[in-house]
Amino acid sequence: MAGLRVCVSDFEEEAKKVLPKAVYDYYRSGADEQNTLADNVAAFKRWLLVPRVLRNVSTVDLSVSVLGQKLSMPICVAATAMQRMAHAEGETATARACQAVGTGMMLSSWATSTIEEVMSAMTASLDGVLWLQLYIYKDRELTLSLVRRAEEAGYKAIFVTVDTPYLGRRWDDMRNPTAEENGNYGNDSGLAVYVAKAIDPTLCWDDITWLKKHTHLPVIVKGVLNGEDAVQAVNYGVDGILVSNHGARQLDGVPATIDVLEEVVRAVQGRCDVFMDGGVRQGTDVLKALALGAKAVFIGRPVLWGLACQGEQGVTEILELLKEELHLAMALSGNIHTHTHTHTHTHTRHLPCGNTHLSTIFLHSVCVGCVVCVCVCVCVCVCRLSFCI
Repeated sequence: MAGLRVCVSDFEEEAKKVLPKAVYDYYRSGADEQNTLADNVAAFKRWLLVPRVLRNVSTVDLSVSVLGQKLSMPICVAATAMQRMAHAEGETATARACQAVGTGMMLSSWATSTIEEVMSAMTASLDGVLWLQLYIYKDRELTLSLVRRAEEAGYKAIFVTVDTPYLGRRWDDMRNPTAEENGNYGNDSGLAVYVAKAIDPTLCWDDITWLKKHTHLPVIVKGVLNGEDAVQAVNYGVDGILVSNHGARQLDGVPATIDVLEEVVRAVQGRCDVFMDGGVRQGTDVLKALALGAKAVFIGRPVLWGLACQGEQGVTEILELLKEELHLAMALSGNIHTHTHTHTHTHTRHLPCGNTHLSTIFLHSVCVGCVVCVCVCVCVCVCRLSFCI
């Protein structure tokens, strides 16, 4: 019998026990030595919330508008592939849980349920918000067929992944190949086969223009990690930016997403909404992302752990848990609206080469006391002004 689950890590512990090792490894693992995978989570601990007191927080409003859709909270479900390896109902169970909680779900192009099945799984009488995660393939007609199916099914936006010209080197995947069929491509459509044949390494910014010409849906680029690319995205007319390092599954050694979020927000200057994923494991993580300028966050692995534990109910519990944690974090920090964080400051204190301070009121950053370590042949110096590595 499962024990009491009071935090996301409890769900992961239970999921690890019930999932086959190859499946757990596939969901959990990152690229190469998985340094970025660990840092996505650890980075949140370097940011501290400084609360305001004696503010009336008897009523806290978590609702938010994401891409024109009203959601109950700024916590959405990210695209994760092959969910039926976690539970027989896979993506359809996740979609029902999202609808029950009142949030949105991004469906992976490499889902084990079809675009139409996932939409049909939700109760027609209730509002349900689905977005499609898309790769622009070498076969542009295949790409457009997915877009058309999403439009016809009632999806609300396209999140186009831009950080995958090639699939990252994931050691655990190489040791544990998966064979689950991909629902959106028919029979004989193993993930590795499609990745090898379909991903287009020639993808460039002009392809974003091409995609926007072929859909009336909002287009959000997923996989931006710096201000320069954020400015390019805005200049090419995107409707949003998802700050993401692909769950640390592509290139190891890139920054944690929370550490580059503020740079991206400053770069776009309010010209489009900015979202983030990666490492969110508790309500305070969500609040820190909001304080740094994210409109909403997306969660991936925690949803998979909930799905593995108890299907739709498990996903619902994960979403409700994070919602409750965010509600408490906002109240204890003196905030009553998700879009107002002028009274929450965020500090970092983590670098052996110096200290950093960021205030969400004045949006300034100061790096002091850079100390070079002589014990190693390479000194990594990271500062808020440049994110040099």
